[in-house]
Amino acid sequence: MSLRLRDPGQNNGVAPEFTVDPALLDAISPSGDRGGIVVGSGLKGEPLTISALRSMPTRIVLVGGLFLARQVALRAMAVGAWVVIATGRPAAWQVLPRAAGTQPDGRPSPLVQIRRLSPVELPRPSEDAPLLVVTDGGPTPQDLFPPRSPWQTTVYVLPYLHPQATTIANAADIVLMQRLPVGQAELAARIWRLPPQMMRQLTTLKDDQVVALGANLWRPLRLVTTQKEQQLLGPVRRGD
Repeated sequence: MSLRLRDPGQNNGVAPEFTVDPALLDAISPSGDRGGIVVGSGLKGEPLTISALRSMPTRIVLVGGLFLARQVALRAMAVGAWVVIATGRPAAWQVLPRAAGTQPDGRPSPLVQIRRLSPVELPRPSEDAPLLVVTDGGPTPQDLFPPRSPWQTTVYVLPYLHPQATTIANAADIVLMQRLPVGQAELAARIWRLPPQMMRQLTTLKDDQVVALGANLWRPLRLVTTQKEQQLLGPVRRGD
């Protein structure tokens, strides 16, 4: 089963439902649909959603700036996922624990955990509490937390494409790519066997544009952000 984009005009299956604290929904105002994660809008403004939290191990590769990675993590958290971030730049991810808030006793919400880039024990994912693991380890990340169980999704954040990331890139169920320089677009064409017109399109994307790439999938889309997300993340942008 491949990970698919869904839009309201197509019968592409129903994403699972999860529960989440209403206060968190109010804090983030996510644009999600029944457990799916809205990644952007199509040419006609229709929301495009991926069922990223599902009953099988899932890999997602993000090639681009930190804005995109943090937005995906926020939206997963907002539809009820545990989020574990393994990163060498923890300060850049503090926006997620702030968005999650605190428990009644004043302690940080356990919904978000920021970890070092080293193996740790993960929360056990389930249908009621799926797990999103973000590996923010640079262009050649170690596969510290490969998805091995249902309801675990691992997101690999690549600031740029590197030949040594080919294995992880090829194993992804879906790839979200922002604008690439010519050399990296050529590398993308070699990794995914893209024709010249697709390779050129990767070099001309605007700051708020992304291409979703997967099995039988090539879908340009525009990143959108809610007012609450803008307060947390700032304006949509290509990099940080």
